[in-house]
Amino acid sequence: MSVPRNGAAALASTLAAAGVKRLFTLSGNHIMPVFDACLDAGIELLHTRHEAAAVHMADAWARLTGEPGVALVTGGPGHANAVSALYTASMAESPVVLLSGHAPHAQLGMGAFQEMRQTDIAAPLTKAATLAASADSMAQDLLQALRLAQSGRPGPVHLSLPTDALESACTQPLPAQADIAPIAQPLSAESAQACLQALAQARRPLILTGPAAMRGVDQDAATALEQACGIPVIGMQSPRGVADPALGAYAEMLAQADCILLLGKRLDFTLKFGKAPALAADCTFLQIDADSIEFERSQRAVGTRLALTAQADHRSALAALRDACAGYTPRHPAWTAEVRAAVAYRPAAWATATAQQHGRLHPYQALAPVQAVLDRHPDAVLVADGGEIGQWAQAILHAPDRVLNGVAGSIGAALPFAVAASLARPGAPIVAVMGDGTFGFHAAEIDTAVRYRLPFVVVVGNDARWNAEYQIQVRDYGPERTVGCELLPTRYDLVTQAFGGHGSLVTMSEAVTPALAQARGCGLPACVNIMIEGLPAPVVQR
Repeated sequence: MSVPRNGAAALASTLAAAGVKRLFTLSGNHIMPVFDACLDAGIELLHTRHEAAAVHMADAWARLTGEPGVALVTGGPGHANAVSALYTASMAESPVVLLSGHAPHAQLGMGAFQEMRQTDIAAPLTKAATLAASADSMAQDLLQALRLAQSGRPGPVHLSLPTDALESACTQPLPAQADIAPIAQPLSAESAQACLQALAQARRPLILTGPAAMRGVDQDAATALEQACGIPVIGMQSPRGVADPALGAYAEMLAQADCILLLGKRLDFTLKFGKAPALAADCTFLQIDADSIEFERSQRAVGTRLALTAQADHRSALAALRDACAGYTPRHPAWTAEVRAAVAYRPAAWATATAQQHGRLHPYQALAPVQAVLDRHPDAVLVADGGEIGQWAQAILHAPDRVLNGVAGSIGAALPFAVAASLARPGAPIVAVMGDGTFGFHAAEIDTAVRYRLPFVVVVGNDARWNAEYQIQVRDYGPERTVGCELLPTRYDLVTQAFGGHGSLVTMSEAVTPALAQARGCGLPACVNIMIEGLPAPVVQR
């Protein structure tokens, strides 16, 4: 077995052996050895315009492919730029590995170039943050990071790469296997039967899952579980929590539930910490989670109403619960039908909504035509950012795959998400809905998409303000005390054209469909800049 020439070669060879075909990256001094080694290893470098964008792209790639997404950035300020995006990935339970260049071991504590306590900075936002020890440890450190990112509750892992470890000669061969399969935490058959029995005895049971169980094969497994047990399985991944407009009138049903199984779902702010009136004061909870600390948090929130706990990862638990349903006769058909009807409910008045301002569209007018674009392909992807327009998009639109800002409640990731989605789903429609504020975070990634010929459609709901915060000010302080939320009605379509993409401005409802058709047909990153009336996010009530 050959010995890699240096730590960078060991890193690149191990990435290739683990099935990682590309890195989302931005160049910098510390990581030039890795760039060079990737040429020999056959690993593609997708070169972005900002380090946070590289992490967001790795995040979207991971969510859409089920593979770890890997971002590579330089040390010091490059690492600091990247770290902010780890929070979005962490709250979305996305298996991301951030590789950051680092000052050399031999110069630490001496004021080295861009020396920074990188692992300390990344640690609060990751499952683990490690400094590679040497060239010989590089391969094993990387394999451990890739495996940990996928195990238990998936999430980001960080590995810093000191330049002397990258450049030093290796003395040991690479590991014989590049096994990065997640470490399973199985749910016992006894625990699965106990959960099923408790749910069966309830009158209005629910099974709630977290973000990781809402993607790919895990979403399929959740659907299969609902069919087998006849109990609604509802995924939650919105910072709006019980008021998630994508879940329709779900909040009305949640308040009636008398027994809830939290299957990888945290009992956090999205569930109002289990308190009334969002949930019934006598509702009991069962919890299956990969992290035992979640049981302690839930017990602090609801006390003795936490009736059963079991430690297992969500994927193993879904399979074990499905197996436990063998021979089981569903007992809650009426309740399940009522919950599903509530989730599907949308106010009929939306279909005839119009804007009050001339030259502006109601959010429904702006977004409803997008559904026809998403319906044209079985692998279409909807990307939705935060803010009020993002909530309208999630309420109105559906697609085989969705990539959202998630429980983090952050904004700004949608453009990088769209770039990665176009790479992960070649030929499929990729539609990213965002506000005008969001566009400004990573507008230069249009350049990235043009360079790599990655087409997608950006729909900008342009109300010339930070509307979510504006709505808070109006509600809490009054319309005469709004401040610091104003933006210009910028021509984001022209900005996109300047980067080499396609752009169009829409000020009338009848122009939306033709503009979308042009954007989808141009084969370029495209922006449909729609002037909208700045309305609050929808609240779905029956």
